[in-house]
Amino acid sequence: MRPAKLALEDGSIFSGYSFGADGEVTGEVVFNTAMTGYQEILTDPSYRGQIVTMTYPEIGNYGVNSVDIENSKPSLSGFIVREVSRIFSNYRAEGDLGEYLKQHNLPGLAGIDTRALVRRIRTAGAMRGIISTNDLDDASLVSKAKASQGLVGRDLVQEVMSKEIVSWEEKLDEWTAAEIGAHNDGSQTGKHVVCMDFGMKWNIPRHFASRGNRVTIVPGTTTADEILALEADGIFLSNGPGDPEPLTYAHTTIAQLLDRVPIFGICLGHQLLSLACGAKTFKLKFGHRGVNQPVLDLETGKVEITTQNHGFAVEDESLPDCLEVTHRNLNDDTIAGVRHREKQAFGVQYHPEAASGPHDSHYLFERFQEQFATVSG
Repeated sequence: MRPAKLALEDGSIFSGYSFGADGEVTGEVVFNTAMTGYQEILTDPSYRGQIVTMTYPEIGNYGVNSVDIENSKPSLSGFIVREVSRIFSNYRAEGDLGEYLKQHNLPGLAGIDTRALVRRIRTAGAMRGIISTNDLDDASLVSKAKASQGLVGRDLVQEVMSKEIVSWEEKLDEWTAAEIGAHNDGSQTGKHVVCMDFGMKWNIPRHFASRGNRVTIVPGTTTADEILALEADGIFLSNGPGDPEPLTYAHTTIAQLLDRVPIFGICLGHQLLSLACGAKTFKLKFGHRGVNQPVLDLETGKVEITTQNHGFAVEDESLPDCLEVTHRNLNDDTIAGVRHREKQAFGVQYHPEAASGPHDSHYLFERFQEQFATVSG
């Protein structure tokens, strides 16, 4: 167990041991309240530029596998747990969490008081930090944390998005597909969904493919003309990392697409849709990250338990008349969903594909399916 430390920009120091790759990384230190799903968290591109702390005390007990991944490799900067399980036991497991981190050159820190760390973040807000197995001098580490980059104003999307236009064919696992009555038998509706990839979780295109759609993934920098040339029946705006306001190329493209084809956005995609319509966004104090976030559907009055991962939100006061709020986060009353009053476009600030997490919000995929099927058919 090689010694390792975490230092925050406010001068806080947490000493533990390394269970991943050796080295030194910086990032915004955040926390996730999920009890399971650590492999999906590790491979979610939305965590680019962040060091993720798990609040559940023991992580790694069911190992890792090649199926429960949300992208080809981890995108976050570092991973923090209270205790890493010494053994793993699951019939689907293919390896150990610590070895997985080492394979992907990702530092892992264990043995610290994660409860104290999370309480500090909740009080002071998400902070820049550094994990190191090399430099263990407290003053030096704090200085490096203060000098590191934050998230505001950075375009992290181009570091994690796909680089070329590709077709997607992989479907949901058989259990999830059976639950939603999906078309894993290979049949197709003939409808074409084009996904703008800003750092997309792979379970999203799996949902579209399992519903019988032809799915094409394009980089988030793709222009409106290039997208329209693909003859899409519906446009999906994906999740992704960081601040949505610097992504002016996406704002422009989405605004140009609004009159042409139905649009559905998730997380960052929801924020980008709102910005394209004239709204503004702001940085949350410590964000929403977990699989137990309650959201109220204002139309039905039903409460959904949702998976969330974001540090920015759409500003209420800036919402233009063309957008109406459809969902609210019940923890802090922030906007969790919007719909265009005149165009076929809507977005939610959470993850209905829920990998991992509850399946309360799968109906949003059906709503999108009905919307673009009606328009195109």
